[in-house]
Amino acid sequence: MSIFDYSSCYLALKHTPLAAWLEVLPAQVEAAFQQGHGHWPEWRRLVMALPVLVPSSIDLCGDVVRIGRREDCSAETVHKLEHQLQALHPWRKGPFSVFGLVIDSEWRSERKWARLSPYIQPLQGRRVLDIGCGNGYYALRMYGAGASLVIGMDPGLRYVCQFYALRNYLGDIPVHVLPLGIEALPKHPAAFDTVFSMGVFYHRRSPLDHLMALRRCLVPGGELVLETLVIEGDGQTVLVPPARYAKMRNVWFIPSCQTLLGWLERCGFHHARLVDVSVTLCEEQRRTPWMRFESLADFLDPGNPARTIEGHPAPRRAIFVASA
Repeated sequence: MSIFDYSSCYLALKHTPLAAWLEVLPAQVEAAFQQGHGHWPEWRRLVMALPVLVPSSIDLCGDVVRIGRREDCSAETVHKLEHQLQALHPWRKGPFSVFGLVIDSEWRSERKWARLSPYIQPLQGRRVLDIGCGNGYYALRMYGAGASLVIGMDPGLRYVCQFYALRNYLGDIPVHVLPLGIEALPKHPAAFDTVFSMGVFYHRRSPLDHLMALRRCLVPGGELVLETLVIEGDGQTVLVPPARYAKMRNVWFIPSCQTLLGWLERCGFHHARLVDVSVTLCEEQRRTPWMRFESLADFLDPGNPARTIEGHPAPRRAIFVASA
């Protein structure tokens, strides 16, 4: 079976309200791979050529997603594995330990998970959607927390390849990452018990449309977990960066917490609540050997770290939970 074989994903969806999506989903996936990043063939070859290894243990519940132990293979194999996984650089989310090889990602993603996990409905037995899932770190943590099915969506083929490089050693678990954005979903899917949208909202040109799309993905009474950039202010405060924000070109709207709570209510969510607000620190987002490009320290004003390099308020991130 190919590492990128989605047959088990399609079989899992056949028994959900998304069954009708299967009429077009395989073609959508194939088109995404065919029309995607120019390095896709190279990345695919790298993943397909990974060493054949069987992990003696797997831990998807701890801060570090652990696959196998150092004792499961030779030093030469670990060296080869490191070379191949480094070729998929940059690794944004993590950390992971793969047969003792530590992938020290740009984000200490376990910190965000620790901030949100006490406040969400238990994931045991739930169908979960993770929008903008990247390399699947959170999707694997969701499965580790008991989810019965996790569907991640991310159009970034590099990150899809990173996920399947890891999943190659995890067996046929019910966690899948589709190389698609939320726009590929049917118009009214109403199929998931929990939907996560983390680090996506401020990249959407129409934030209210995004919230409406997220609500349509949920079963009645399902839960949204939304994590995004925010700024301080009242219920009318929204930052619309005129150009870049923290060197990012595609940041459209950064609301205050009160503004976003109002938007959630207006879009039909119930019991919306703010569960965490945290200033992003350079200890949580930083340059590492697995992410060698610029990171948070390069995005802040060196003379005033409370501002971005453009003069905007420095990154502050909030987590909201709401019911459909």
